[in-house]
Amino acid sequence: MSPEGIRKLLRQQPFKPFRLVMSSGKAYEVRHPEMALLLRNDILVGVDVSDDGMPAEFDICPLLHVASIEPFSLQDSNPAA
Repeated sequence: MSPEGIRKLLRQQPFKPFRLVMSSGKAYEVRHPEMALLLRNDILVGVDVSDDGMPAEFDICPLLHVASIEPFSLQDSNPAA
């Protein structure tokens, strides 16, 4: 997907969580727009998010390797809910 397409997803109101599926098969959940930082060729996604909502680190995801973007529900992604 183009940077502009991802920018639109991050700016939509109200925000709708989405999952980035990489060409390797690994997936990253973007639960809040502040959990991702879009760059020209990459998107940084917060990982290892603690109970307070703060990520321990960010993974660098090259836009070239984003295979698909899927919407998801926060309730569906949390088995305890």
